[in-house]
Amino acid sequence: MTPKAPKESKAQKEATARKKAAARKAPAREVPPQAPAPAAEAAVSPAVDAGDRARLRAGTHHDPHSVLGAHPVPGGVAVRAFRPHARAVTVVAGELRAELHDDGDGFFSGLLPLAEVPAYRLLVTYDGGVHETEDAYRFLPTLGELDLHLIGEGRHEQLWQALGAHVTTHQGVTGTRFAVWAPNARGVRVSGGFNFWDGTGFPMRSLGATGVWELFVPGIGEGELYKFEITRPDGSRTLRADPLARRTEVPPATSSIVDASHHEWGDAEWLAHRADTPVHEAPFSVYEVHLPSWRPGLSYRQLAEELPAYVRELGFTHVELMPVTEHPFGGSWGYQVTGFYAPTARLGTPDDFKYLVDRLHQAGIGVLMDWVPAHFPRDDWALAEFDGRPLYEHHDPLRAAHPDWGTLEFDFGRREVRNFLVANAVYWCEEFHIDGLRVDAVASMLYLDYSREPGQWTPNEHGGRENLDAVAFLQEMNATVYRRCPGVVTVAEESTAWDGVTRPTHHRGPSGFGGLGFGLKWNMGWMHDSLQYMSHDPVHRRHHHHEMTFSMVYAYSENYVLPISHDEVVHGKRSLVSKMPGDWWQQRANLRAYLGFMWAHPGKQLLFMGQEFAQGAEWSEARGPDWWLLDPAYGAEADHRGVRDLVRDLNAVYRATPALWQRDTDPAGFEWIVGDAADDNVLAFLRHDAEGTPLLAVCHLSPVVRHDYRLGVPEEVPAWVQVLNTDAARYGGGDVIHPDVVKPEPHPWHGRPASIRLTLPPLATVWLRPA
Repeated sequence: MTPKAPKESKAQKEATARKKAAARKAPAREVPPQAPAPAAEAAVSPAVDAGDRARLRAGTHHDPHSVLGAHPVPGGVAVRAFRPHARAVTVVAGELRAELHDDGDGFFSGLLPLAEVPAYRLLVTYDGGVHETEDAYRFLPTLGELDLHLIGEGRHEQLWQALGAHVTTHQGVTGTRFAVWAPNARGVRVSGGFNFWDGTGFPMRSLGATGVWELFVPGIGEGELYKFEITRPDGSRTLRADPLARRTEVPPATSSIVDASHHEWGDAEWLAHRADTPVHEAPFSVYEVHLPSWRPGLSYRQLAEELPAYVRELGFTHVELMPVTEHPFGGSWGYQVTGFYAPTARLGTPDDFKYLVDRLHQAGIGVLMDWVPAHFPRDDWALAEFDGRPLYEHHDPLRAAHPDWGTLEFDFGRREVRNFLVANAVYWCEEFHIDGLRVDAVASMLYLDYSREPGQWTPNEHGGRENLDAVAFLQEMNATVYRRCPGVVTVAEESTAWDGVTRPTHHRGPSGFGGLGFGLKWNMGWMHDSLQYMSHDPVHRRHHHHEMTFSMVYAYSENYVLPISHDEVVHGKRSLVSKMPGDWWQQRANLRAYLGFMWAHPGKQLLFMGQEFAQGAEWSEARGPDWWLLDPAYGAEADHRGVRDLVRDLNAVYRATPALWQRDTDPAGFEWIVGDAADDNVLAFLRHDAEGTPLLAVCHLSPVVRHDYRLGVPEEVPAWVQVLNTDAARYGGGDVIHPDVVKPEPHPWHGRPASIRLTLPPLATVWLRPA
């Protein structure tokens, strides 16, 4: 007699019914026999509830992963997908295929009779076909607790590795992880070419109190265009480029691009020895370059074939690149930045730019770049009111608006903004092997009343005009860069007499502030005074002699660079040679004499492109240097080539003469021979190296020859020999030179027991060293 089967419970009957219903939907075997659904729990509806649906559709959901994807629920595993425009969605998990129910408005859901969440994929059917993909909402966050902690503290020194877009393999799946800081946003979605610029189905999740939003999108790789669609506090939406995008579209297009670097560096030897000698004790002559116009039309890789060879031939130790960071308007020359982490796409990819830096290093040339942390433009797709409220800019409109440039100033007091900028400085040094940052517009950062009238600014907590937040930021930036990047130098373009720009941050000065911690500072006073003097007709120069000597009163108050930069040869200021008085011969002679004075003066040198060959026209970013002036077919080619040959020889003698650079910051490295010969338009001084070996520089800035001009000299030097004369014929001069050794006479002069007699060429600088 066969026993009766036991009577089924109500729960067992429901489970059996579910199996039969599922079998009718999918022909394949759905449920492995070893994984039955729990029988004791009542099933729930897998559909997304009304509140979550509304927030997902409005783009205001903070935690889409808690709703979408696969989740254990009573009765099995609920799978929910939000795929606007899809006709159907099917879950595939091993042999299981289950078509989800169409809940309307792009929502699909289903209840799988499983005990655990399986590894699964989605088959999404559109009008154009079927797309198989991983479900973005089945993945854990890609950012760990340490990253979030450091971001929250404003101390993530490699912020670019956490935020932005990164191609990665996560939980065994390759895709791109997106992360953005937008603390005021009600919701953030990723929009790009991969979703036809409709981010509705790609909401990001908020990672706690950090203000960071994150989403891993499987199957997305490098080259994809994207932006972040942000729902503002008022419910409106804005489409924004990624603040940490490492690659962008070519302007005027504004999308960010997912990027992955494949460059293999070949500059290990350069980096290994970069920190051997402190910069202020090493030769340092800089050729300033605006890359898009140096040779118009050349890409980064094409520039890499020409620029290193040219700079090496001229003997400069470094190039300084005007801002290479992405900027929307070419006429800003890069000083109004929208892509702080991306080299401008006008000339190629980030790897192309790395290739250029690499080739410069392999040629023995250091690379500085202009860095612009003072302000940013108001473009509505970039940083301005990024998440609907002031975020990167100061919340006080008076503090936020830059009075001169129509831009916005960063809120240096906000730790996340400070972190964004400090990490950016580190980024260029670590990822692109940049050897130095020349920080633009430091003065505008340091003073609350910069270019502001009374009533347009509020004093600091001590009642002063100093921007204490900016001071703290610059100190942190410098300290961080010097700690992390040995051999890198930071250079301040600071146009006031702020105390301690190049003093270490832990040393307090008379003002009570610690030093700002820069390595070098542009000497704007020297530049202004010396160019003012040179612009005078020589007959009047005796009345302005102090303009050439005053710089030595403060020459050792900071570690200085002597800059003849792009700012001095644009906007009606005329090119360097055109600033000089007299006819064409005198203009060139004045220029050559001035360059000889500049290279001999304490401090490092910087010269803007085109000035090395006496270009007569002002620089234009649309045209670039007038290279045709060096064409042998041009009648006056020799005049321009002569000046360029002088610059080459200045650099060669400079690098071979430690007296000209070894003690640039040590007052014992300089000694006047005569600084008050105003009626003669003569300046003469000694430079000493660490061993005391001198170089004698004599500048004669009058258009006459002075015979037997007597100069006091150290008696311990038995003879002098000329090593450079800017009046040499090969430079285009009159060739009043000193080919023979010059011996001192026991004739006291200029307070010294010995003296020499020289014939001073007109409008020329002469260098002599011990024979």
